[in-house]
Amino acid sequence: MSDPTGTLATPLEPVLRPSSKKGFASLRARIAALEAERVVVGLPVSLRGGDSAQTIEVREFAERLSRSIQIPVELYDERFTTSLALQAGGSASLDSRAAAVLLEEWLARGPTP
Repeated sequence: MSDPTGTLATPLEPVLRPSSKKGFASLRARIAALEAERVVVGLPVSLRGGDSAQTIEVREFAERLSRSIQIPVELYDERFTTSLALQAGGSASLDSRAAAVLLEEWLARGPTP
């Protein structure tokens, strides 16, 4: 989640199994509770930037999420976010810190209209 200025990202604990019925409902509830204006989903592309089976799965998940909420859902390349999160350290889970790195990179580049 970003701060009100859209500059810094704060790690939140991940929603477990977001593709499951219960996990998806939990994710939608969290998005609503946070009054999110946009959801950025990490896209696991290969080191060369190509798609894999996991990339296709994430694209389908993001499309499903987009159809179920009233705010934009955007995919963003998540390469190296886990490595950067490990280097930065912190007390939140590694997945949460990696998501915060991804969001900070996305915020630094500026949102798409």
